[in-house]
Amino acid sequence: MRLNNAGYLLICKFEGLSLTPYLCSAKIPTIGYGNTFYPNGKKVTMQDKAISKKEAFDMFKIIADEFAVKVDKLVISKISQNKFNSLVSFAYNCGVNNFAKSTLLKKVNFNPEDLTIKNEFLKWNKAGGKELKGLTNRREQESQIYYESNL
Repeated sequence: MRLNNAGYLLICKFEGLSLTPYLCSAKIPTIGYGNTFYPNGKKVTMQDKAISKKEAFDMFKIIADEFAVKVDKLVISKISQNKFNSLVSFAYNCGVNNFAKSTLLKKVNFNPEDLTIKNEFLKWNKAGGKELKGLTNRREQESQIYYESNL
């Protein structure tokens, strides 16, 4: 599967946009739409120059598509586009390695309709060991979209 426009918008909405480097809530240098790396694999540093809005979106799309490919390989169940978008948004924020080891993925692969999957999203609302309202809101919306049907 691939992200659709709604998937890109979901991630952009929660990541926000910064054209200059900043420290995210986990104290990691970040730029654009939540990117901690550039498409060439170089880590973002606080000394990096500002980027344009177009550069930020182009970079975001490349990296988000890479996340989508990785999530698609990890999810072995047949799932809807909304489920896929939610899982890519989660992995984009938490990291593919964390997603790969998560109970969330195990439950999705066992039974993607399991209602307890919502609880697995909500467990991932902390940065630096502290619960963040913004992450709680993100996880609630990701889980809500996860269960919405695609007509």
